[in-house]
Amino acid sequence: MKIIIVGSGKVGQKLAQEFGAEKDIDVTVIDINPATVSDTVGQYDVMGVVGSGTNIDILNEADISGADLLIAVTGSDEINLMSCLLAKKLGNCQTIARIRKPEYAKSVNVFKDDLGLAMIINPEQAAAREIARVLRLPSAIQIDTFAKGRVEILKFRVPEGCVLHDLKVMDIVSKLNCDVLVCGVERADEAFIPGGHFVLKEGDLVSIVSSIQNCSQFFKKIGIKTSRVKDTMIVGGGSTAYYLAVQLIQSGIDVKIIDKDQKRCDELCQLLPKATIIHGDGADNWLLLEEGIDHAQSFVSLTNIDEVNVLMSLYAKSRMQGGKIVTKIDRIAYDEIISGLDLDTTVYPKDITAEYIIKFIRAMKNTIGSNVETMHMILDNKAEALEFRINDNSPVTGISIDKLSLKKNILIACINRNGSIIIPRGRDVIQKGDTVVIVTTHKGFEDINDILEKA
Repeated sequence: MKIIIVGSGKVGQKLAQEFGAEKDIDVTVIDINPATVSDTVGQYDVMGVVGSGTNIDILNEADISGADLLIAVTGSDEINLMSCLLAKKLGNCQTIARIRKPEYAKSVNVFKDDLGLAMIINPEQAAAREIARVLRLPSAIQIDTFAKGRVEILKFRVPEGCVLHDLKVMDIVSKLNCDVLVCGVERADEAFIPGGHFVLKEGDLVSIVSSIQNCSQFFKKIGIKTSRVKDTMIVGGGSTAYYLAVQLIQSGIDVKIIDKDQKRCDELCQLLPKATIIHGDGADNWLLLEEGIDHAQSFVSLTNIDEVNVLMSLYAKSRMQGGKIVTKIDRIAYDEIISGLDLDTTVYPKDITAEYIIKFIRAMKNTIGSNVETMHMILDNKAEALEFRINDNSPVTGISIDKLSLKKNILIACINRNGSIIIPRGRDVIQKGDTVVIVTTHKGFEDINDILEKA
C-alpha cells in the first residue's frame, strides 16, 4: 500500500511514525516547511517532498498516480479539500481529509464522491465524542468500545482502600464474582499486559474488558461511582465546547459554558438555547466560585491555551468534591509532564484524530482469513486493542486458548459470538464468524494469525 500524507504537523508525524514502521506500506510526506519534512524523514522510515499538496507538480513528484490513499491533515480545511480533489483527478485514489469548520463538514458530503473521500475527520467533534463518553461514566479515565458497542475497555485508577489493592488478577473473578478481564496496567512509567499472578496496587491505572452490564456491577463492587454526571461546567466556548454541549444536553446533562469573548457568547446563546452561557474569564477563580465550581459534578477545560487548561483543572480539582475533570491538551510534547499531575482525564485532539485515521487504514487492509474491524490505542499509546473478524478457518480456530502458541505480550481479551459476549478463559475456543479483541504491545498486526508464534 502506498500512502501520501499532506501536512507534517503533529497528526502527520504521528501517522508517519505509525505507518513508516510497517513493511508493506510506503509513506511519502508532503509539507511546505523544509525543516519539518527533513525532521520527519530523519525520524521515521518515510520519504519526503517539500511543497504544497495543492501543487500538481508536487503531487506528481510524490507519485500520486501510484498512491492508494492520500491523507490531508494540514491546518487548512481548504488546502485539505483541494489536495483531495487533485488526488482524485490525478491518481484516482481514496482520500481522507481533516475538516474543522462545521459548515464544511456539513456541505462536503454533497460532493464526497467527487473528492474520493473515504473519510472525513473533525478533530473537535471527535474530541467532544470522547469527552461525552467519559462524562457518562465518570469513574473511567478512558473508554473504548468494540463489538458494535457491546464491549468496552475502561481505564480507571485504583483508589485508596480499594478491594483491588494487593489482589492478584487471577483472583478478581472468584472474589468479586464479576465477569471482567484485566487487560492492562500502568504503574509509574511502565505498562503491563498482566498475567494471572500480577498483583494490583493502589494508584495503578487499570484497563478492564467487560460488557456494559458487567462493568457497572464491577465498579459498584469495588466501591466506585458509576452514574453519569448531572451537570458540567465548560470553560472555553470553541467548536469542541459546542459539539460537546449538544451531546450532553441530548443526554439530559445540564451544561454551563464560560467564555471571555462576548461575540462568541452571543453565538452560543443562539446555538444552545438550553445551555447557560456566561461571559467571563474562566481563569478567574472568583468567577468559577461564583458560578458554583464547588458543587459542580464535572469540569471541562477547553481553551486554546494548554497552560490555562491545566491550571484551571488543578484549581477545579482542589475545589470539587470528587467531581469529574477533563482537560484538553493540544501540544503532545507535554504529555510526560502532564501525566504526572494526576489531572483525571486528559484529551489530546491530535492523538484522537490520528487514531481515527489509523483505525480506518487498518480496516482497509483486509486479509483473506480475517480483518481488523476496530482498533484503539490504549495504555498511554503503549499498546493496541484490535478487533478481528474471523471469516475463514485459521490456526486460531478450533483449539482452546490455553493450547494456542501465542507470542509474548498478547492477551485474547474478548470473543463476540453472534452478539453474545464471552470474556475468554483458557478452555474457550475461537470459531469462524466470531469477532475477537486482542490486546498487545506489538504494532502493525493485520491478521488474527499474527498473534501466533511462527513454527
